[in-house]
Amino acid sequence: MNKWIVLFSLILLIGVIGITYFMKSSTLPVVGYFPLDEQSQFTLAESNLEMDTDRKINWTSDSTSDKSMYLRQDVSLLFENGKLRGARSKWKQDTNQIAIKESLSVKESSLFQTISFHHGEIHFPNDQIKSIQHMSAAELYVVDTTKTALTAFTSPENREETEWKSLLDKTTKQQLLFHWHQLFSYFDIDSDSYLAVPITALNKYDNEPLPSLSQAETNQIIGQLWEGLYKNYVIPATTLNEKQDSNFIPIVLFNKQQAHLLVLFELNGKKQQLIQKYPE
Repeated sequence: MNKWIVLFSLILLIGVIGITYFMKSSTLPVVGYFPLDEQSQFTLAESNLEMDTDRKINWTSDSTSDKSMYLRQDVSLLFENGKLRGARSKWKQDTNQIAIKESLSVKESSLFQTISFHHGEIHFPNDQIKSIQHMSAAELYVVDTTKTALTAFTSPENREETEWKSLLDKTTKQQLLFHWHQLFSYFDIDSDSYLAVPITALNKYDNEPLPSLSQAETNQIIGQLWEGLYKNYVIPATTLNEKQDSNFIPIVLFNKQQAHLLVLFELNGKKQQLIQKYPE
């Protein structure tokens, strides 16, 4: 009798451990770079920022691949006046569509910027794994004053909107340059040795190669960059409180000798540096 009790307890324990492991593994998606599949593509990949009638910003990321894939995932980051406002990630297995939708309040005149990384992982019968990737970005200027009604625009259409765009661009840029300079000094980095690109501007490299590199090499570098960003920036950022003062847009530094890249950022008051060597 005791033997049956011990055996039953052992089976139960193994079952609990197995279920716990499965639940943990199924809730911890990973953005992994694999060689790009030239036969697959996104039919839709876009980010959007819009103002609704309730004075809220609707932040969305949508993507559709041309076929169902083993794993589909979107990662989206939102910044307000250069500071992190939100980080979201959504994944599904055996699907071709991902949609992220968030609604956030507006408290002041602001420049909102978002960038998303759309990713798909394809498994073939011979254990070969390939992927597809794409980036999208959007921005929205919101003007909220006591003298005028709340307005929002992407491109200015009159003199007043042009002036607000200039003001919000200038103040945001000043804050970012000051913050990035602090990071350069902290990590003792010679900025002249690097091409500096905010992560909010990375999407241009979907169709434009990095200097002295091919588009194929650029695609691999960018894919591996997001792999590192997801693990070291996106996941920690999803647990932070909104709009902390030191959480500015990360800056990516591409080494001009085509040897490596750096990512500099600060989260929760901790300055961090990621290093990624270029593929040989």
